[in-house]
Amino acid sequence: MGAQDGPTLINSVQRAMRLLEAVSAHENGAPAKLLARETSLPLATAYHLLRTLVHDGYVRKLDDGGFILGDKLQTLQSTGRAQALLSRVRPTLAALRDELATAAYLTFYEEGEIRVAEIVDGPGTPRVDLWVGFEDAGHATALGKSVLRELDEEARRDYLSRHHLADLTPRTITSLPELLRRLETPPLAPAITDVEEYSLGTVCVAVPVYSGDTVGSLGVSLPSNRLSRLPEIRERLLPTASRVTRGLSLTI
Repeated sequence: MGAQDGPTLINSVQRAMRLLEAVSAHENGAPAKLLARETSLPLATAYHLLRTLVHDGYVRKLDDGGFILGDKLQTLQSTGRAQALLSRVRPTLAALRDELATAAYLTFYEEGEIRVAEIVDGPGTPRVDLWVGFEDAGHATALGKSVLRELDEEARRDYLSRHHLADLTPRTITSLPELLRRLETPPLAPAITDVEEYSLGTVCVAVPVYSGDTVGSLGVSLPSNRLSRLPEIRERLLPTASRVTRGLSLTI
């Protein structure tokens, strides 16, 4: 019995994939009978697989009985495109890590939150301990502050109205007027830094990047005893950020 389970399951997956391909070919939906014909499946088998795909969100059944691709599949397609874009810039991030001997980070502002998209580190270039999620620490990280600086005033104030300026270290800026002032006039503009504001013993510097209209930031973290290197690192980050933006802006 067990020896037959594998091929049976594989055949079911193959049939489901054929159905998904057939569904995708009909923008306005197609009934089960047509899909069964196009995939050379028995009607009962097609109905069973379609019900399963509808239940799991990969296919949606219309009021007229037709079937179209579901939200989950569309989400997977979007995720796949995002992963493909990131794969283009990972070598650039790895080269930055190796050149500066620092962990490299890439973030984006998505759906009102600052989210980490990629971290490229290594045994000799460990990442900072992310003890507080970046979504709640935009005010205390160079990566977050770089994004906030690029947002228009309305979007920036919306973000800050929804996120408490938590006191993460003795150096964290918790005054909103002071934070806004520093965002407007950072000494290394367009780069922005955090000096032990997120984690004691760690300093970071970040610069803006874009993926189409989506703002993000590229940054590195390093021990605080390398603080004097920040201007030098800024000069290396800026051309790298331009390459990352170009890579993320190419059409897939």
